[in-house]
Amino acid sequence: MGIDGKIGVEITSVGNAAVVAFKTASISNVEEIAAASKQIKEFIEEKHPKEVVVDFEGVKFFSSAVLGLLLDIRAKLKTYDGEVVISAINPQLYRVFKITHLDRIFKFFPDKENAVRAVNTD
Repeated sequence: MGIDGKIGVEITSVGNAAVVAFKTASISNVEEIAAASKQIKEFIEEKHPKEVVVDFEGVKFFSSAVLGLLLDIRAKLKTYDGEVVISAINPQLYRVFKITHLDRIFKFFPDKENAVRAVNTD
């Protein structure tokens, strides 16, 4: 955990896409989510990625605030026709998307590599 408050998220550029990878199995701490949100939004404002792949590999639990974060990122990207896609989400967490009907607005990929390949060929 860094002193700079950027806890649990790593953002990298791959082609036209930004890959946001959560580095913790449980994403529920409000301050941690706020710090990740700030970091992601700053990256988007600075780099304007066409696509954002949010990678949930290794994540076992997240609070509803993470859904809000995903919707915020989606709204920010929509202003310039960008898109958010989700990779490597476990079946229990995917159920949350189905129950809330958010499975209809996000595309899902089995892993980060497939997601990056799909968004970089659009």
